[in-house]
Amino acid sequence: MTEQDNANSEREEIAARVARFKATQEKFKRARDEYFVTTLEKARYSENAPHAFERPPFWS
Repeated sequence: MTEQDNANSEREEIAARVARFKATQEKFKRARDEYFVTTLEKARYSENAPHAFERPPFWS
């Protein structure tokens, strides 16, 4: 294996690792977003909540 082939191989390996890292970060972001939405929905519409969340009128 030549020096150039070795460098290309290392670049490919780094690119693959970066791609896996980005994919993992996206997976965690989606999980956080889903958790946020479901938690907010539970808080808004729970029968045990002291009051239902209602948005005030726009012009108040």
